Amino acid sequence: MTERIEVRLNGPKPRLIDNIVAELVRGGLIAYPTDSGYALGWRSDNRKAAERVVRLRQIEGEHHFTYCCRTISDVSVYAKVSNWAHRLVRQLTPGPFTFVLPATSRVPRNHRNKRPSTIGIRIPDHTVTQAILDTLDEPLLSSSLILPNQEDEIFDTEDLFDAVHRHVDLFVDAGYCPLEPTTLLDLTGDRPRVLRHGQGVVDF
Repeated sequence: MTERIEVRLNGPKPRLIDNIVAELVRGGLIAYPTDSGYALGWRSDNRKAAERVVRLRQIEGEHHFTYCCRTISDVSVYAKVSNWAHRLVRQLTPGPFTFVLPATSRVPRNHRNKRPSTIGIRIPDHTVTQAILDTLDEPLLSSSLILPNQEDEIFDTEDLFDAVHRHVDLFVDAGYCPLEPTTLLDLTGDRPRVLRHGQGVVDF
């Protein structure tokens, strides 16, 4: 049976965060809250979890997922960030933005978009997510929790749990999250390019 952990946004208990991280270390797939809705998360070396996400979301097997990081220092480990891009990422994070950046050699080839070799990275502005990342001490691979044929529906956490509890090992319930995607920015050129307008405001 899928475990469900309820956490408070204001000062989540370290014991509960430890339980969440322990599930990830055991190879589990979790549903967890972010500043742009609930997401699916797993450790980057967990291929079986990625395959479960592909089946659950009914997406292509070659789909590339997002690295969810704590800080811009973590981003620099996995992505090549130019000076102007570094300033922009620092300005916009933490927050509801996802950045497409050139991947470094630390990123496995099967996690990169090919030609050119890029990666999606984000730094969410959510207390629970940051607590999980801080305790895990590594990025999460992440996918928006969007189920087939249900993109336009708004769930409360009860409905969401009912929909996914057979497909994940742990459901991290932090209450309501805004169900609006991140703004997707391509930072691989000499200026930002908006690939998707979302919750993040583009005023630069």
